[in-house]
Amino acid sequence: MTSSTPERLYYADSYCTEFDALVQAVTRCEVGWVAVLDRTAFYPASGGQPFDTGTLADARVLEVVDQEDGAIGHLLDRELPIGRSVHGAVDWERRFDHMQQHSGQHVLSSAFDRLHRVRTVGFHLGAVSSTIDLDRDLSPGLIAAAEEAANRSVWEDRPVSVRFATEEESARLSLRKEPTRSGVLRLVEIADFDLSACGGTHVARTGAIGVIAVASWERFKGGVRVEFLCGGRAMRSFHGLRDAVAGSIRLLSVLPEELPAAIEKLQADSRSQRRTQQALQEQLASHEARALALRGVAIGAVTLVAEALSGWDANGLRRLASVITASPGFIVALASTGSPALIVIARSEDVAIDASAILRRITERFGGRGGGKSDLAQGGSLVGAATDILDAARGAVARSLTAS
Repeated sequence: MTSSTPERLYYADSYCTEFDALVQAVTRCEVGWVAVLDRTAFYPASGGQPFDTGTLADARVLEVVDQEDGAIGHLLDRELPIGRSVHGAVDWERRFDHMQQHSGQHVLSSAFDRLHRVRTVGFHLGAVSSTIDLDRDLSPGLIAAAEEAANRSVWEDRPVSVRFATEEESARLSLRKEPTRSGVLRLVEIADFDLSACGGTHVARTGAIGVIAVASWERFKGGVRVEFLCGGRAMRSFHGLRDAVAGSIRLLSVLPEELPAAIEKLQADSRSQRRTQQALQEQLASHEARALALRGVAIGAVTLVAEALSGWDANGLRRLASVITASPGFIVALASTGSPALIVIARSEDVAIDASAILRRITERFGGRGGGKSDLAQGGSLVGAATDILDAARGAVARSLTAS
């Protein structure tokens, strides 16, 4: 056995999680050490399935990869002595989760193929859910039929076996898809349901998959991408949905089947309330704007309204300024009383002042950012008291009027 041809223990037994091996090489890398063994039960990332993690002696296995020379590299958090025998332990919870998802993918892909003659052209086993990409689009009803057929195969507890075959032997078999590798192939067979070339880890019987739940689907590259969860992932997802629904029906005091209608009514009520609120805000803004205009200070032929207001956001300040400057002869500087402060500068159409230039002078002194046009400008994140900001605005306006 050479370092480039390690014995892959997971090929023969996906349930193998502890083993002893000889350390053949160790190299330093930027993120740790990479160890090569003469044999390993650690699965390297391949074929859409993530790598295993665990321990080698007292080192943590952070990642496992297939190297270009055929060896399997184990990324470790510490160095191991070359030439020594070490004990390896695979994280079983992670391994079994991957076994459930990958085996479930074989079953689900085969169900789509057997029922609808739709082929799987892509597979990704993610940390939360998995996806398969199908080569043509399908209706929700056809997707549901494939999901049902896949679960029947799971509950029939069919045996899952592994065997090896040459290219010539494989060519005579009814593989679900054409192999992408040459030479001797590892075949995973689900009795009377699926036969595929695959190097991944799988359960011994389909019953161990538990359940296959299609979570969502979307059109993707002329076909459809199907998201699914198997076994423990499906259970955790169900628990999350159960708790969310239970909380929702408790808050809304409705039965589960009444929840969609209750949410729809809430949305309709919310839209109605927003319209009412907007109308009231416009009425309030009109009333407040008239009061502010009366408190304005005349600077020559122009009336300056400079006020600090609480309880108004940026939209509200803009609305007030727009209402005031709809009348001729006004320039407005409205600031919020909070910290950091907001400010809105606006002018009537007949006033020859650049509101954006006034704002730039204020932000140069008090920081923040903003922008706008010559008739209306807005700034935010100003650091300073509203009274100081408005004093600066009054001075900038006076200088601009004098200059003009």
